[in-house]
Amino acid sequence: MTPAPEETIHTLSFDDLSLTDEVRRAIKDMGFEEPTPIQALAIPPLMEGKDVIGQAYTGTGKTAAFGIPILQQVDTRKSEIQALVLCPTRELAIQIAEELGRLAKFLPDVRVLPIYGGQPIERQIAALRKGVHVVIGTPGRIMDHMRRRTLTLSTVSVVVLDEADEMLDMGFRDDIETIVRDVPKSRQMVLFSATIPREILELAGKYLHRPVTVKVVHRQLTVPGVEQVSYEVREGSKLDLLSRLIDMYNLRLSLVFCNTKRKVDELTLQLQRRGYGAEALHGDLTQGQRDRVMAKFRSGAIEILVATDVAARGIDVEDIEAVFNYDVPQDEEYYVHRIGRTGRAGKGGRAFTFVSGSEMYKLREIQRYANISIAPRPLPSATDAEEMRITLLLNNVKEAADAGGLETYSHLVERILRQDYTSLDVAAALLKMLLEKECGSMDLNEIAPATPGIVRLRIDGGRIHGIRAKDILGAITGETNVPGGAIGNIDVRDSESYIDVRGDVAVAILAMNDKMTIRRRPFRVSRVL
Repeated sequence: MTPAPEETIHTLSFDDLSLTDEVRRAIKDMGFEEPTPIQALAIPPLMEGKDVIGQAYTGTGKTAAFGIPILQQVDTRKSEIQALVLCPTRELAIQIAEELGRLAKFLPDVRVLPIYGGQPIERQIAALRKGVHVVIGTPGRIMDHMRRRTLTLSTVSVVVLDEADEMLDMGFRDDIETIVRDVPKSRQMVLFSATIPREILELAGKYLHRPVTVKVVHRQLTVPGVEQVSYEVREGSKLDLLSRLIDMYNLRLSLVFCNTKRKVDELTLQLQRRGYGAEALHGDLTQGQRDRVMAKFRSGAIEILVATDVAARGIDVEDIEAVFNYDVPQDEEYYVHRIGRTGRAGKGGRAFTFVSGSEMYKLREIQRYANISIAPRPLPSATDAEEMRITLLLNNVKEAADAGGLETYSHLVERILRQDYTSLDVAAALLKMLLEKECGSMDLNEIAPATPGIVRLRIDGGRIHGIRAKDILGAITGETNVPGGAIGNIDVRDSESYIDVRGDVAVAILAMNDKMTIRRRPFRVSRVL
């Protein structure tokens, strides 16, 4: 795959738009560095009051494309509905309302209300009576309120039809036309649709006045050599999943993408606290700082680069083993540019995408639009991680054997064999030493179901105290009658450690309380509830 030059995606910045200070602050607070392509194309004509037809898929930043202009013109002195957004599903209505709420963070007097079926209509009626400026709703529930006369559209100045093709496919055309006819003819009309079939053109021709058409069209994409997989994971568990995958695959050079500068900084700090060599790259860094970070990344001085899409432009490092979409990108084109960072120079690469909540909808749109397949994978268990580490280690052993040059080492093995050990004993012992050395930091409970009969214990000491996994194992087996086979995963972090043990031996270990001595220092042990 040879992506188009990234600088040609779009050139407009938020600084080029005449935004109010409150909206600009909200955009900055959300951590977005520049408009997505559809935002760059749609916001200027919308702010000029023109009708717009926008062709773009979910996940491209459409909500902000019409939401920013709406918030710019809301008059909070009037307690009446000034903007109406129609969308096909309750999930999308909630998502749009949440996004507009974030954009209106510093506009406390702006009231946004989602209206959809499945929620008690009395609650919606009570909210409407208090006064609402922006309503986001599904056609069926909007019609319910119109029939009950609990919703009046005579003051609406902007109407947005979002996912218009989906609404028509669901049979909402008559409802849409009934709703639009109830809105003043002087209103501004906005239509967003992933596809523009004949029925959409007919609807636009009937209700839009000299519309400006904007499109974000992507080409069909193939990404040879890059294994693309996704994991459905809770937002709060993404960090543990990231750590586990890095350890599983023994990755030496990884690129992690987040959608905002704030998330980049937070994740970088969290990774550093876990002992990973990670650095941040985003638009708030000076050019000198960026150059220093990139120099460290290219040289291998840091193993993980956490970046935003904008800051990552121009990165050309051949040895990146994996790309992580910590956040599903807002625009399909960004996904392509992200995964194009790995699998270069004829080498294989991996692309892992973490999907949380509504991001699953965005991921489906990426696959649909780019005609690619991103295979879903179950969250890796501790056993999966161990198997992967063993597989990678065995592959490395095979490669070393195939490369030859083993004469000196063969002589050393022969010396051990003379002491009544078999070659199998020697090989097994060496593999055991290597596996123990490679044992990484993984959190079992956060991303995988708890194993029946297993208890997790915490020790208030970690790497900064010089503690290693084998030190903990030795302390437990040396000071109790607990056999080594009863002890499972040992997770050593910076200032604390976690161990998984059989429930029947946990009592004996907990009895040590704060008298567990590791490397001649006492540490407290407690149960993780």
